[in-house]
Parts: sequence; C-alpha cells; structure tokens
Amino acid sequence: MATNYTSTEMMTITAARSLSSHMTCFVGIGLPSEAANVARMTHAPDITLIYESGTIQTQPKILPLSIGDGELCESALTTVSVPEMFRYWLQGGHVDVGFLGTAQIDKYANLNTTVIATKYDKNGKNGKQSYAHPRVRLPGGGGAPEISTNAKEVFITVKHSTRTFVEEVDFVTTVGFGRDGKARDNLPQVGLGPTAVITDLCILKPHPQTKELIVVSLHPCVSRDQVIEATGWQIKFADTLSTTKAPSDIELEILRDLKARTEKAHNQQEDQ
Repeated sequence: MATNYTSTEMMTITAARSLSSHMTCFVGIGLPSEAANVARMTHAPDITLIYESGTIQTQPKILPLSIGDGELCESALTTVSVPEMFRYWLQGGHVDVGFLGTAQIDKYANLNTTVIATKYDKNGKNGKQSYAHPRVRLPGGGGAPEISTNAKEVFITVKHSTRTFVEEVDFVTTVGFGRDGKARDNLPQVGLGPTAVITDLCILKPHPQTKELIVVSLHPCVSRDQVIEATGWQIKFADTLSTTKAPSDIELEILRDLKARTEKAHNQQEDQ
C-alpha cells in the first residue's frame, strides 16, 4: 500500500472501491464522478455508468464539467432522452446505485443542495432560518431526489466538516431517512436509501434500527476525536470499528493521471 497520499485521494479511492463491475450506477457530477470513473479504470471495468443527461455506459477519458459535457456523449454506448433516462432506467428499477454529493448532510442522511439559510432576518436581527432569505443559494436538487427514491441504494461522497455535517439540514432537497429516521418505513416501492457515506476521514453507515449514521471505519491515521470535531452532532461509532485500507500505488497512479488529463484538457479549452 502507498503511504504518500492526500485525504481527498483516500476518500475518492475508498468510494471507488464501493462499486463493482456488475453494477449500473447513476453518477453525480464532482466527487461521485471522479470515484466512479476510477472504479471503471481499475477493478470494475464492466460497470455501467449513466449520467442524468441520458448517456449510458459512458467511458470518459477526462472528468466532465457538467452532465452536459460533450465528453460523456462522445464516449457513451448510446444516449437516450432525459425522460427515458428517468422513466425507464431509474423509475423502472434498472439502477443499482445512485452516487451523490451534497453541500449539507445530517445524521439521518438527508441532503441539502438548495439553500444555506441565514440565521438573521432581513433587518439584520436574530430570526429563524429562512428559505426566502438564504445566506447561500445552491444549484438545487437536479435528479438527486429521484435517484435517492428509485435507485436500489445510494452512496454519498463528501468532505467531512461541521459546515457540511450538521444536526439538521437547512432544507431537505433529497430525503435520506427523513427528519426522524422513519421516512422510508413501510414503503417497499422505494430504494434502500443511503447505505454508505464516504468522507475524507471515515466511512459511515445507517444504524439498522434507528437509521442514524454511525462511523464503521476510520481511514488510516484518523482518530475518533478528529471525526467528532468535524461533525455537527454527537456522532456515534460502531462497537467494532475497522480501519480503511490505504490506497495502492496503482490506484493512486490512475487517479492522478485522470485528474492531470482532465486539468490539461480543460485548460486547453479555456485558452481557445
């Protein structure tokens, strides 16, 4: 195993390992896309990656800037319409894993990509959090709510900090297990929801009964205290806590080469 790697590389490679060749994976842009393509280039060459724009079994040589990036269409086996992508592939039960990122996540794996709410009213006085007057307005849900509902399971990749891991998300864009952990109870027609959250510090999974996220594996050289300090609620740990396997030299080589090619290609586009 390699010893010289960053926490972000550790997260990406750990997330990549969660995928396998037999899967059909609905991929989000950003960290999920990076991890999914590393999986395709290493241990899961036969994985089917699909993006919201309708590209199926795409094999990009560089990471896409958005779902509309031409690289996805050019390298795909085929491209279908967005309605067909959602109605047939996703709602039809053909997606094994939805791979998502987020701006905020809470202890029940609810995701917020809509607004970071302000703690003050429009007059500058202390007030309730407000959707109408947010501190930051984010891009929104896109296809994430439908992915979380209809994919057989969901993996989430996100960097670990108190800004992101909050007691309650300011806005539930994408339901994990609801505000009380019971949103998916007695709803057999929906997927399992988030089954793993992979960060740059650890791996979390929902408790089988309460659905509250608990730490099941710490990355090498990461302590419990580091995770506690980076989490906005009183985080819990599994009784038997594992240590995540460090990246291998070949995994790091492929990841770094992919990012270098991507940066070079995007810089060339900006220069033109």
